[in-house]
Amino acid sequence: QVQLVESGGGRVQPGGTLRLSCAASGMSLEHHSIGWFRQAPGKDREGISCITENDGEKIYTDDVKGRFTIARDNAKNTVYLQMNSLKTEDTAIYFCAAVLTQTSIPPLCTLRPQDDYWGQGTQVTVSP
Repeated sequence: QVQLVESGGGRVQPGGTLRLSCAASGMSLEHHSIGWFRQAPGKDREGISCITENDGEKIYTDDVKGRFTIARDNAKNTVYLQMNSLKTEDTAIYFCAAVLTQTSIPPLCTLRPQDDYWGQGTQVTVSP
């Protein structure tokens, strides 16, 4: 059974840092494009970053570009989201998911989930 489990959330002050983890079982993350999504209270879930399969390209939305970094550790079968310079508007539940890959040259991850399965996510709260 394929399962992705998010962890690493918490409460921090504005300007703080957190590192989220997305650990996989039942699949090798190395060969999948993986995305990070978030859902703030009262808002729809939005994609914010993805990393292409086989250590390929990375994508960030404008909201997080320059502050967040996505990376993978294939040995640990985990994808990380390093979040720096956190803002109150980053408060949300964060999810990871396998995402579709655009068959361009080079291949490019997208912020479109492969399916509609979502884990529990991990809560990030940024407040003074």
